Amino acid sequence: MKLADLRKLSIRKNLKIRFQLPNGLECVITEHGMAQIPALRRVPDFSLEQELGSISDFVLESATADKKSAPKSWAVSREELASMVSTSGSGPAAEHEEE
Repeated sequence: MKLADLRKLSIRKNLKIRFQLPNGLECVITEHGMAQIPALRRVPDFSLEQELGSISDFVLESATADKKSAPKSWAVSREELASMVSTSGSGPAAEHEEE
């Protein structure tokens, strides 16, 4: 599973994907496919792609949640997320699938 796969999934499913990096920073992949590290204040001395390989827990957050209520979020393992990635990009029919 690569960073590009997570970016595509976040766009297709309208999700924010959050995970903790080994150095303690949090990475958020927005529903627009942008990978952001909010606490980062300088050019990173690490590769996000390489760090992703060591991540085992992710939190998914619905980006379509009502603004008045708290966003719906749930934790998934690396295996569950990899399964979502592999099933979401399997062709044109996958783009119209509902959760």
